[in-house]
Amino acid sequence: MARAILCVLDSFGIGGAPDAARFGDEGSNTLGHIAAACMRGQGDREGLRSGPLALPNMTALGLARAAELAAGAVPAGMDASIEPIGIHGAASETSRGKDTPSGHWEIAGVPVSFEWGYFPDTVPSFPSELTQAIMREGGVPGILGDCHASGTVIIAELGEEHLRSGKPICYTSGDSVFQIAAHEEHFGLERLYSLCETVRDLVDPYNIGRVIARPFTGKDAASFERTPNRRDYSVLPPEPTLLDRVVANGGRTLTVGKISDIFAHQGISVVLKAAGNDALFDRTLEAMEDAGDGDLVFANYIDFDSLYGHRRDVAGYAAALEALDRRLPELLDRLRDGDLLMLTADHGCDPTWKGTDHTRERVPVIGLLKGGSPLDIGVRTSFADIGESVATHLGLAPGRHGTSFL
Repeated sequence: MARAILCVLDSFGIGGAPDAARFGDEGSNTLGHIAAACMRGQGDREGLRSGPLALPNMTALGLARAAELAAGAVPAGMDASIEPIGIHGAASETSRGKDTPSGHWEIAGVPVSFEWGYFPDTVPSFPSELTQAIMREGGVPGILGDCHASGTVIIAELGEEHLRSGKPICYTSGDSVFQIAAHEEHFGLERLYSLCETVRDLVDPYNIGRVIARPFTGKDAASFERTPNRRDYSVLPPEPTLLDRVVANGGRTLTVGKISDIFAHQGISVVLKAAGNDALFDRTLEAMEDAGDGDLVFANYIDFDSLYGHRRDVAGYAAALEALDRRLPELLDRLRDGDLLMLTADHGCDPTWKGTDHTRERVPVIGLLKGGSPLDIGVRTSFADIGESVATHLGLAPGRHGTSFL
């Protein structure tokens, strides 16, 4: 029995989802459009990066071929003639949403077959009875926002009023989510967490997937900055996930970043938090040093989504991909014989697409079985195949969903 390392590059879609039109996302392609923009010089930013998108290590694992399988074309500037050294392919999502819990739960072997609840893109977004309950049970004088918004934008717009009034900033998006932004010092971090716990109970009747605490600091609109003390309050997955199965089999789950929050802390053995992709990568290496036979290291790299996808920042997204690619050899060098490494994503967030929401896309499935042979897995019909393959590798009994490509 060996170990498994599963890394989610949050929002790194590669286009081609067969049901994208149902979500208004037909033609979206996070990787493809970033690569094309970089070839046109639209990914250049002084002091950050320039030129074509350069991902040699992920290409060696088979990223270019995975992208061609998913969307029918090789991303601009990438070379699909390079023979992959590892496992490579793509996967379509079967869950009904294009949100974080749906994507991660399906990766972990549990597709979401039910419909999440969503708040309408109106002003106000939230039902008046919910707002009144938040004021009454949360002990706040009112709420600000009450709309669909980008988190950084709404904090800049309403942060100063929040400091004056003491009212938390509440907003949502195209995801099944209720987000609450508040100043760490003036409002209080623990008070924000407590309010989110209260709201978590209040939004259950609306079938909302997550309540997210979004703390920030600063004195005014020019200096407001979100802190790494974000916390997600998710509902429980509808059935045992890969994480539960690992623990039940005597293994440990070492989770990096927001994984523990996404799974409502169920099936979690170790929690390693950090701010920023680079620090999260360090924690992944730390988890690998600690992991033993039968253990699962499960990491999420959130910056791709939160800092660049939602903010429609092509140059930032490209630079973040290149930065992770440069560090990938550190991870590969720490693999032991028999280890399984998989890199994938939970949805897309095409920074060239309309709006600021996630995009419905296929995701890459690339990685390496240390000591094994290269393997073309084609286009999988469910993210759950990833979880089932990890389960097979760790010697677990087959689950209810997905088919192992091992």
